Amino acid sequence: MNATDGDQVLCETGETIAETIPMLKKAFGVDCLSDRQIFWWHKAFAEGREGVSDENRAGWLSTSSSDANVKRVRDLLNSDRRLSVRLISETLDITKTIVHEIVSEALGMRKVCA
Repeated sequence: MNATDGDQVLCETGETIAETIPMLKKAFGVDCLSDRQIFWWHKAFAEGREGVSDENRAGWLSTSSSDANVKRVRDLLNSDRRLSVRLISETLDITKTIVHEIVSEALGMRKVCA
């Protein structure tokens, strides 16, 4: 059980925040959440939150490292393994960071000097 799990149980039993903080600090000692975090979690659980996992958020989806782009980078590298990330980026019109991510993570390649 971590501090946020304990906080959820306390909310379900109707404990106030003033009663919750000392109990959590006693139970978790130096590993306890800060007072601000305890207040936030206590409020979230009091408002009906049921879990501690991340919730979905709005924002940009990463589509640049899609399967199609991975295939394009792989095909280009298969034609010439000496291409730089910058050159691949310019050729395929994909940002250098995404190309680097595709090459190193998706394709599992790394630079090797002979």
